[in-house]
Amino acid sequence: MKKTFISIFIIICACVSAQVAIGKNSVTNSSVSLEFGMDNRGLLLPWVTSAGSVTGAVDGTMIYDITDKKVKYRKNGSWFDLSIDNTGIVNTTLQDALVEQTSAKTAVGINAATDGTSGILVLTDTNKAMILPKVDSPHLNIINPAAGMIVYDNVKHQLAIFNGTVWSFWKP
Repeated sequence: MKKTFISIFIIICACVSAQVAIGKNSVTNSSVSLEFGMDNRGLLLPWVTSAGSVTGAVDGTMIYDITDKKVKYRKNGSWFDLSIDNTGIVNTTLQDALVEQTSAKTAVGINAATDGTSGILVLTDTNKAMILPKVDSPHLNIINPAAGMIVYDNVKHQLAIFNGTVWSFWKP
């Protein structure tokens, strides 16, 4: 299922250059590059061995560090922790035998074909944003969250991040 979803997502992104909606028919407005439906599902961030092993990361990069068991994002050239603690649990046995495809990349946006930013999923527009999956009380409604999951909590109006054990909530 996961491989099918990824394949379909890559094909869609290759065909569409400006805006993408996943799990819904269209994006809400012209300021959106990527938007998700509301199905009590989250966005799973890329798992990396450690933040230090990520090369070419630019500000705004988001990862799940399996060594620290924390969700992190790149800010002002440094990694910033979004998880409350490091008690996360992650089972990497499904990916341990896989070989990383260093050239794998999906770009969405007006400059998708020419953008040189490194990353797995790169939103290339400078005037559009991504809308995270929106879930009411994700800690109650996402039945089996995966380590590194991120959503927007519609009830608390906060960013919700799952480290494999507990949810962390961030409010601007």
